[in-house]
Amino acid sequence: MKEFELTILGCGSAKPSGRHQLSSQVLTYRGKHFMIDCGEGTQRQFYRNGLNQNRLSHIFISHLHGDHCFGLIGFISTLELQERTGEIVIHAHSDLETLLRPQIDYYCSGSTLKITIEPLPSKVAEIYNDGTLRVTSFPLKHRIPTFGFKFEEINKLPHIIKERVERYGIPLKELPCIKEGADYITPDGEIIPNRELVSPPSPASSYAYCSDTKYTTSIIPHIKGVSLLYHEATYLHDMEKTATKRYHSTALQAAKIAKEAEVGQLIIGHFSTRYKDESPLLQEAQKEFANTILANEGLKIKF
Repeated sequence: MKEFELTILGCGSAKPSGRHQLSSQVLTYRGKHFMIDCGEGTQRQFYRNGLNQNRLSHIFISHLHGDHCFGLIGFISTLELQERTGEIVIHAHSDLETLLRPQIDYYCSGSTLKITIEPLPSKVAEIYNDGTLRVTSFPLKHRIPTFGFKFEEINKLPHIIKERVERYGIPLKELPCIKEGADYITPDGEIIPNRELVSPPSPASSYAYCSDTKYTTSIIPHIKGVSLLYHEATYLHDMEKTATKRYHSTALQAAKIAKEAEVGQLIIGHFSTRYKDESPLLQEAQKEFANTILANEGLKIKF
């Protein structure tokens, strides 16, 4: 069963355009929404794609360039207007507290929604763990402090063998314990070993987000073998010098990272507005890493 679904809300670069929205996406895992970046216009894309605000409790901001975070106050204000309650935790560079808190205090005073800003550590660190999903942040190479994120399933439980449950007449209330490793004792006292009742769990899935960043192999250990990788590809490789100067990557470089990290699939995005057709970017990447696709607003991928 595929537990993850990625929804692309925006995949453009810093300059607004008619082709793409600014950076944002939502990763859904077992009904929970996790937002990654929140560029201007994100809330419109969020609702347009049928996402549920009540399922969102964590937002991860890669860095504090406006195209990745200017949508926060608008989205938070809308949540306040709709009387959203509970808490939303924003994981971001510590400077966001200074930048965003005055806006929240001004526009959302008296709100029933608690906004907590959790500073991201400067080094590789686990920043979220609910027992089934772990999120790790790691440094990227950009003009200001920037972070990549890795989401990975953990502690996956085995599958119940339906035929054995029916054979032994096992009550439904016993199944959670069996999934956790318990044997089953029949009404006659016979012990049915757990190994006869379950099959191995499905392989764990994982997702990594790397934007914005110049080409750097230092990220490979942190994204090794992920099921799906989103890596910025702002330019074609004939603009490598410009990419390096501006601390961005080319499509070819993104593909090289995917290949060396042995990921399952690559999505490229954060496209420069100079390109009115992204197919050359896709072709450049696919020559190096065949299983590459283009990000686009509204794209949904289950994995």
